[in-house]
Amino acid sequence: MPTLSELLGASPKRDQVIADACQVLDDEVADKGGLSGLAIKGAYGVIKGIKPGFIRDVVDGLLNDFLRVLDPLYQEAVAKGVRPGAHLQANSSRVADALLGVTDEKAARAQRAVVKSTYDKLRPTAKKQVEAAVPRLGAMLDRHV
Repeated sequence: MPTLSELLGASPKRDQVIADACQVLDDEVADKGGLSGLAIKGAYGVIKGIKPGFIRDVVDGLLNDFLRVLDPLYQEAVAKGVRPGAHLQANSSRVADALLGVTDEKAARAQRAVVKSTYDKLRPTAKKQVEAAVPRLGAMLDRHV
């Protein structure tokens, strides 16, 4: 059975997945409300303002690791005969832990102080935010596999 990396990690599918993931990220941020939503929107604006295409570059740089850590959940879904997106939703805590494990490691090694400090400010609430994004992430995965 092919891995997520084999299915989505190479062109032309990779480029489509990156564009879709950037849209998912934009939509998730846009939907945030309240005080925490303002903080997230502000931080996202700072990150996007670093340079044109920065978010796309970050998504591209994280994609291989994200596909690797999500692959066990994908393989479980295939083995059970369920839609991968539905399986991700049913396991949103595991999805969040897996993805945040990747970003925690990357943020710890970030060269740009603004990226590291922004990540550190948002990290305490990140699991809740990532779990909330799993339905869109799952729908995105279903579109590409």
